[in-house]
Amino acid sequence: MTYDPVMLLDAYRRMRAIREFEERMRREVQMGTVPGFVHLYCGQEAIGVGACMNLRDTDYIGSTHRGHGHCIAKGCDIGEMLLEIYCKQGGLCNGKGGSMHIADLRKGMLGANAIVGGAPPIAVGAALTQKTLGTDGVAMAFIGDGASNQGTVAESLTMAAVLKLPMIFMYENNGYAEFTGTSYHLGGADIAKRAAAFGMPAEKVDGTDFFAVYDAVGRAVARARKGEGPSAVEAFAYRWYGHFEGDMQKYRDSKEVERLRASSDPMIKFSTALTQNHGIDAEELREIDEEISELIEDKVNAAKAAPKPTSEALYSDVYGSY
Repeated sequence: MTYDPVMLLDAYRRMRAIREFEERMRREVQMGTVPGFVHLYCGQEAIGVGACMNLRDTDYIGSTHRGHGHCIAKGCDIGEMLLEIYCKQGGLCNGKGGSMHIADLRKGMLGANAIVGGAPPIAVGAALTQKTLGTDGVAMAFIGDGASNQGTVAESLTMAAVLKLPMIFMYENNGYAEFTGTSYHLGGADIAKRAAAFGMPAEKVDGTDFFAVYDAVGRAVARARKGEGPSAVEAFAYRWYGHFEGDMQKYRDSKEVERLRASSDPMIKFSTALTQNHGIDAEELREIDEEISELIEDKVNAAKAAPKPTSEALYSDVYGSY
C-alpha cells in the first residue's frame, strides 16, 4: 500500500505529541500540580492515532477514562486540553470536566468517560444520527479489555448490528483491566471473536504497529461509509504505566515495562518504518520532536498560570437546551 507522506508526518506528530504530553503529565502528577486522577496512554499511541487518522472532524469518537491520547489523535487543541486538565478558564469544557471528562464536539470528540463501557452506547447514538441524517459519517467507540466484559458493550454491539449502523468498535486490549490481567478476567480470551459473534467483521492487530491499526480501521471505516454496517478491531498494546498515575502495579512483573520499552515501543517502530521504508528523513522527525517538546512546555506553563473559573461559572453549562 502507498501512504501519503504528509499523512505519515501528521501521524508521527500526533504520536509524538501524545508521548510527550503523557510523560509530562506523569511528572506533573508526581509533583502534585494536577488535580484529580490521571490515566496515561503511553505505549498505546499507535492505536489512537492509527484509528483516528481515518476519520474526519465530522466523524465522532467516544473515549474512555484514558482519553488524552484519543483527544490528541482526533485533533483537539493541546493548550485547551491542558487548561481543562488543570481545571482552568478556557479549557475544552471550561475547566469543569478535568482529565476524565474532557470533550470537544468541534472535533467530534464526544468525551472521555469515567464509566467503564460508557462510550459504546454514546457512539452508537452518534452512528444512528449519521445514518438517520443520510451522511456518510461514522462513529467509533474506544473500549478497553476490561470494558469488553460490560453489558453496555454487548447491547451496543447488538444495536449496531441490527440497525446496520456506521459504527466501529475499537478495542484497546492493553493487558490489564484496572489491576487484573486478561488471563483472569477475559472469558473466551478473544475479544475480536466475541464481536464477530454479533454479526460483523472483526480483526485482531498489533496495537504497537501504526500501519496495522491504520489499515484495519481504514477497511472498517470504508465499509461503514458505504452503508455496510459496523465492524470491530481489537488492537493489543500493553500500557506502560499503572491504571492511574500512582498505581503501585503489584500485579505485574517489575521488569515488564523495561522489556516493552526495548522491544515494543510504538514510537521507535513507527519512526524506523518512516525512515527505512517511506523515504522520510530522520532530521525531519527530530525537528518535530523538538517542536512538540517546546509546545508542551509552553502550554503547560500557560495552563498553570491561567485563572481558575469564577464562582459564577458554577451556574453555567448546567443544563442543555434543545
